[in-house]
Amino acid sequence: MAFLKYNNKNIYYEVHGEGTPLVILNGIMMSHGSWQVFLPELCKENKVILLDFLDQGKSDKMEESYKQDIQVEVLKAVIDELKLDKINLFGISYGGEVALQFALKYESYLNKLILFNTTSCTNPWLQDIGRGWINAAEDRNKEAFYNVTIPIIYSPGFYTKNIDWMNRRKDLLYKVFNEEFLTAMIRLIGSAEGYDVRNDIHNIKVNTLIVSSEYDFVTPVNEQEYIKEKIENSTYILIKDSGHASMYERPIEFLTILKGYLSIENYMKIV
Repeated sequence: MAFLKYNNKNIYYEVHGEGTPLVILNGIMMSHGSWQVFLPELCKENKVILLDFLDQGKSDKMEESYKQDIQVEVLKAVIDELKLDKINLFGISYGGEVALQFALKYESYLNKLILFNTTSCTNPWLQDIGRGWINAAEDRNKEAFYNVTIPIIYSPGFYTKNIDWMNRRKDLLYKVFNEEFLTAMIRLIGSAEGYDVRNDIHNIKVNTLIVSSEYDFVTPVNEQEYIKEKIENSTYILIKDSGHASMYERPIEFLTILKGYLSIENYMKIV
């Protein structure tokens, strides 16, 4: 548990376990705490590095708008602070977008790239979903913000079957949705507007795992299929019966896929 300074901002990070470094990048509404339940398994063979982007968790808040390139440099600052030469980089959703941009700029640091529920651009459809989130955040209406952000990240079946758990989550999240959090969310959402690496990702040569969820209504399956087509050394997996928040809906599948891919040597080939 530590902080480093980047552009006079405090960046929070944690290091757990020993082994090959695995850096985990949060989704937009997540923080380092979102991964605690997975640490016992992930730390068995990996040195797990968690970090909060600017405007997330324990890292400092920004005062003005920015783009995701600053989060790429936040990640680079953490890697430099820990003196890491090679890492496995995992990102989900917003974190996957940052991971793709990091791979394009600093690919020599990567051993493997793992992308869950990730898109290669903020298209008009996704942008307008994000602007709906911004509208609710600007109104400081916790119920409205919950209703436009949370149900859509789960599959209908999971949400309905686990409605008691969802209601407990709602009570918890209402306490999180204070003015500071909502203002930070407005900036985070805005930072993804204009994101587009479609014309560049064919240049990524590192071994890459791309994972979709069948009922992802935020970053649909076709978005990951596109990335798979463009990245030469990539492997694709579809998680059935899951929404955008695949690690919470399907934790066993999530861990099996992630740990399995990390354990396989890059050079393994049959023919």
